[in-house]
Amino acid sequence: MRLRFTKMHGLGNDFVVLDGVRQQVQLTPALAARLADRRFGVGCDQVLLVEPPRLPGTDFHYRIFNADGSEVEQCGNGARCFARYVRDAGLTDKSEIPVGTAAGPILLRVQADGRVCVDMGVPRLEPADIPFIAERQATRYPLALDDGVVDIAAVSMGNPHAVLAVADMDTAPVAVLGPRIEHHPRFPRRVNVGFLEIQDRHRVRLRVWERGAGETLACGTGACAAVVAGRLWGELDAEVAVSLPGGTLVVHWPGAGAPVQMTGPATRVFDGDIDL
Repeated sequence: MRLRFTKMHGLGNDFVVLDGVRQQVQLTPALAARLADRRFGVGCDQVLLVEPPRLPGTDFHYRIFNADGSEVEQCGNGARCFARYVRDAGLTDKSEIPVGTAAGPILLRVQADGRVCVDMGVPRLEPADIPFIAERQATRYPLALDDGVVDIAAVSMGNPHAVLAVADMDTAPVAVLGPRIEHHPRFPRRVNVGFLEIQDRHRVRLRVWERGAGETLACGTGACAAVVAGRLWGELDAEVAVSLPGGTLVVHWPGAGAPVQMTGPATRVFDGDIDL
């Protein structure tokens, strides 16, 4: 099987994008993992698949596979790249693109400056909706680890996130705590883990350990979840610049019941084909 692909990135969070509209793609977890392999494949954090629409009122369907081959519900940086891809590939000329995902519909807006704004929907905070095992909803949850307890916020942005506050993002134990929290039994579908340093009410720094991918240079849904957590804690205002290792995203969340808006760049790196 020979596949055409496009390599893209959103602030260094990199993707292999496949057109499943104009070519036949039978993407399995094993095939996704092979494409994502940085030594024997193309190399990426996630593989994105563009498909014909499944949900009413949408123009495309958007599937996401992590580097380990697992399929996930949502990816914010990937959504921005998805919007740029379908326009650059001539699949649409719209600047507002309704897209279906496993987590439900999202709306992508391509701005005049080339940045993409993604309506990520209303964050889900009820533990059962994340999913997270807890007796009741709270703004902070104590999470027991083998050697102590950490306090986290638990948020779903269409995919599950745990957010913990740290004094210094640079020295946060991402590689140690990230995988331990990712696989914690209170998160039945595993979880993405954000290490959040709040600088002031409009600026934060963030590192994210992504389930199935490890630490990435940027995570769009992680940035949204971090701002939601900071707002729930009463420490952030509605619009926040989120500085990640790969660059900065702007996240806007008015509060309970409102959707989260995320704005940032999407970059095309190269096109190619691979014989699988």
